Amino acid sequence: MNQQTFHYDNKLPKYFAIACIFWGTVGMLLGVIAAFQLAFPVLNFSEFMPYLTFGRLRPVHTNAVIFAFVGNGIFTGVYYAIPRLLKTPMWNKTLGNIHFWGWQFIIVCAAVSLLMGFTTGKEYAELEWPIDILITLIWVVFGLNMFGTILTRRERHLYVAIWFFIASWVTVAMLHIVNSMEFPVSFMKSYSWYAGVQDALVQWWYGHNAVAFFLTTPYLGLMYYFLPKAADRPVYSYRLSIVHFWSLIFLYIWAGPHHLLYTALPDWAQSVGTAFSIMLILPSWGGMLNGLFTLRGAWDKVREDPVLKFFVVAVTCYGMATFEGPMLSLKNVNAISHYSDWTIAHVHIGALGWNGFLTFGMMYWLIPKLFNTKLYSRKLASTHFWIGTLGILLYAIPMYWSAFRSYFMMSAFTPEGQLQYEFIDVVQTVIPFYIMRAIGGTIYLTGVLLMCYNLIKTAKTGEFVATEEATAPALAKDYKAPANSIWHSLIERKPIMLLILSLVVVGIGGLVEMIPTFLVKENIPSIASVKPYTPLELQGRDLYIKEGCYNCHSQMIRPFRYEVARYGEYSKAGEFVYDHPFQWGSKRTGPDLARIGGKYGDSWHFNHMLDPTSMSPGSIMPSYPAMYEDVIDKASTNSKIHAMRQMGVPYPANYEAIANQDLEKQANGIASKLLIENKIKISSDKEIIALIAYLQRIGTDIKLQPNPSK
Repeated sequence: MNQQTFHYDNKLPKYFAIACIFWGTVGMLLGVIAAFQLAFPVLNFSEFMPYLTFGRLRPVHTNAVIFAFVGNGIFTGVYYAIPRLLKTPMWNKTLGNIHFWGWQFIIVCAAVSLLMGFTTGKEYAELEWPIDILITLIWVVFGLNMFGTILTRRERHLYVAIWFFIASWVTVAMLHIVNSMEFPVSFMKSYSWYAGVQDALVQWWYGHNAVAFFLTTPYLGLMYYFLPKAADRPVYSYRLSIVHFWSLIFLYIWAGPHHLLYTALPDWAQSVGTAFSIMLILPSWGGMLNGLFTLRGAWDKVREDPVLKFFVVAVTCYGMATFEGPMLSLKNVNAISHYSDWTIAHVHIGALGWNGFLTFGMMYWLIPKLFNTKLYSRKLASTHFWIGTLGILLYAIPMYWSAFRSYFMMSAFTPEGQLQYEFIDVVQTVIPFYIMRAIGGTIYLTGVLLMCYNLIKTAKTGEFVATEEATAPALAKDYKAPANSIWHSLIERKPIMLLILSLVVVGIGGLVEMIPTFLVKENIPSIASVKPYTPLELQGRDLYIKEGCYNCHSQMIRPFRYEVARYGEYSKAGEFVYDHPFQWGSKRTGPDLARIGGKYGDSWHFNHMLDPTSMSPGSIMPSYPAMYEDVIDKASTNSKIHAMRQMGVPYPANYEAIANQDLEKQANGIASKLLIENKIKISSDKEIIALIAYLQRIGTDIKLQPNPSK
């Protein structure tokens, strides 16, 4: 058979590898800074750098690690592995370059916009609508290049790694489009099309599966390629990889509601999320075992090779995280873990161990290949391995400890039936754990810097191989499958079929969960007393979101005795029908605010936002002095009210024309009250007035039961 000569282009893998290492270092540095900010609030520097407060920095950190570090890591592996698996160059170099530079531009836009306070307020999906559109376009460019390469391949059967790449691409596209349905208000402001319970369901359907199909399935593809390459052994079980792939992508998509246990989400949806989360243990551990068993007979090599050390710990962390995730979906366990540092520990076992270590192992294996040389120092790489492992342990263990300590303190009652501890007591007792967590993150970052040095020295000792020549025969047109081939070989030969089947499999779970939640009114009982926000309250709510308050405060009281005693009546689904987006939160670094309205006077909020420790001694919340100088953006009021009306919020017809009059009237009332009752003089057009209006409104629409703690 005639052999065809072609060339692999190593430029894009090199570019993406450099971007991965650079953005990973930046993202982890921001994480360390944010961790120290929680332990030492003075590091927020809010007096002269309001764009560096924890509320704004935290989403920059998460987006940088997920989409910049892991994203570029995925693309590094895809652009290196796919041509070699398919025995063909990438389909189009121009599309590859557009993909690279477009993705880096998105990362810069994301960082700048989030620091400036432009955010949708939806976790892992904070970026505003122009950037969402740009993400969609670049994702399509990536998909076209990947599928163009697949369709022009010289290898008939698609290897397992490519199955995961295809499923990841189509599922991320679906998740991003559905969750990013927004109503634009201005160039960098929008509201989620969904509200309240429905928005929460869609967001965590997206949020959980962003972890699944961006942080997990594409990295499983990298595992199936790079681990056997580094070990010089075939994958342990082809049949197990088939079961792993299809069962994983089918089950994962259902599990999102386990992030919303004991909330106002309908009980049936919570139960569905729990059931499928438990089932996820089997395919997840099947994949872990397939990876580890690939190394059977190569353990002597593992002891000597730092690349394999990173891979082994990465796969082990994948197994640990995918056991812990289903465990956390059990309601009795979730009652402890949710809103606590347990979730933080769980997430970082995956991020630092699975994604981080797999990326590091890939880089230590790949960079010497690209530069036709040996790794500069295996000893430094091994040192990095041990430093990184120590960093993970020092990060995670204090967070587990903090979670249990917080839970036992929060739920403790005196013999007389009163809460034993104030929230601030809990905050103070976990600060040492936050310091230990920050130290662990710093140690982990030190290992990354050591890797940067090692890889730079490696590159300098070699010479970059821009292209590699290869030969392979063209695909035969008259191919007939062997008589003993299994059913799955047909799918492996037909990438479009694989794409469509993957979309169908992942789409089922989302449809089953969302259609009843959106169409069956009984799932979200209405409450007649719940009214839309006033224009001033709406402006204040947008400021609350802008400053990232949702990163530390929840607005969802669960039906537990200690939560009701501490925060007030448990939350009802009908309370949130006008919340675009929902604000239930996922972590309580500060107290829940679902019933904060009317609990304190206007002057308390005024002083608290200016100097939190003056009202709550020992608070770790940053101050927000800029709100006392900046003016409410009244020019945006009309468009915001119009957007809300278009989404079904029952403002009167043509209310936009008089909205600012009502805004000014309510603002003047708050300013006058501050002056008369508390001798506080401030102009009624300042942002702090709007924020006070919003805080005083939260949770006041329904008649509350007496607080048993009073």
